[in-house]
Amino acid sequence: MSAQNKDELLSEAVRLREQGHPEQARERLLALTAAFPDSVDVAYQTAWVHDVLGLEAEAVPYYERCLQGEGLPEEDRRGALVGLGSTYRVLGRFGQSVEILRRGVAEFPDDGALRTFLAMALFNTGEHHEAMQLLLRLVATTSDSPRVQRYRPAIEHYAEDLTRTM
Repeated sequence: MSAQNKDELLSEAVRLREQGHPEQARERLLALTAAFPDSVDVAYQTAWVHDVLGLEAEAVPYYERCLQGEGLPEEDRRGALVGLGSTYRVLGRFGQSVEILRRGVAEFPDDGALRTFLAMALFNTGEHHEAMQLLLRLVATTSDSPRVQRYRPAIEHYAEDLTRTM
């Protein structure tokens, strides 16, 4: 199988997943994975389709593979970091979830999805204060609600320390 065929087959598998045929997409992606075991884009799409199908445990090695390799486009890397962090969390692997999501936030500090999933994982590890800080800062900086923006200074102030009353 040539690289050109790989790209065409990968595009077809992504289309199938997007059109609501994840099982067919999975079959094609598993065949591509066998043919191109070092392909980070194939690994990423294979992880994604397993997540779509609720096969989180099966998604993990593909996420790990695509993040260890080189050449994954930035947007896919963001998706893989969110996907793996979220998947670890769903599987009850909270420490690993926090670790991968912290890595994602370090690489992409402005990514609200990564910060949101990190907050959820921090909650699961009992780090409630930091989880609330992340969420309050996210709300204050990303909400387009005029009411939220009106109170933004107060929200940011309390994000520093929720135990503070003044």
